[in-house]
Amino acid sequence: MYRTKRRFVEGNLERALSEEPRPGAERKLTGKEEALLVATACASPPKGRARWTLKLLAGAMVKLTEHKSLSHETVRRRLAENGLKPWRKDMWCIPQVDGEYVARMEDVLALYAEAPDSRRPVVCFGESPVQLIGEVRQPIPAKPGQLERYDYEYRRNGTVNLFVLLDVHRPWRKIKVTERRAAKDYAQCMRDLVDIHYPDAEIIRVVQDNLSTHSAGALYQAFPPAEARRILRRLEFHYTPKHASWLNMVELWR
Repeated sequence: MYRTKRRFVEGNLERALSEEPRPGAERKLTGKEEALLVATACASPPKGRARWTLKLLAGAMVKLTEHKSLSHETVRRRLAENGLKPWRKDMWCIPQVDGEYVARMEDVLALYAEAPDSRRPVVCFGESPVQLIGEVRQPIPAKPGQLERYDYEYRRNGTVNLFVLLDVHRPWRKIKVTERRAAKDYAQCMRDLVDIHYPDAEIIRVVQDNLSTHSAGALYQAFPPAEARRILRRLEFHYTPKHASWLNMVELWR
């Protein structure tokens, strides 16, 4: 406020509403040096290092330029301006789009595009491990003007597995909790699908990923041959392409 009033007294209204140019410090790196920093950050890190850090990049720039020193903050700002964070990386499933990939993709998408048929339902199947955690200290309940508060420390209570079933053409979901996700657990889930969830269906088309337990053999491991065959007569397996489990609607829903 003081500076604004002073500019008005010394000048006029336009000067009061406009800040004076701020000289600031000169940029530490020139355009060429900044380009060199970007190229270095995008290159492989030094031998024995998994990734670049701000400290490593600052040291590399001192060696590559005439600067005697370079602060980590200068490096961070120049990288941020260029949208670079070389110490981070994303894990990404990179599929091989070949004939098998396209065939499985079109098979699954064709199922989704079919008109609903209660005699031939399409069910997406998936599974996910879940860690069970408990509170070490009792949380403080919420009250007007204050959120519920809980301690950052927690107790590990083991893990469980969730088998998830999703009907593509109607709002039906089923989650089964098991201690493991072995072949026998999978086989039991398939029997429940046939005998409990869809007892009147002629064929149940099951969309699933390529996990080793997701096979007809799992039912023969769990049940006598006659029982396994009875269940499999009511099931039709459709597999998503490898590295493309996101085509399974269960993956999108959860």
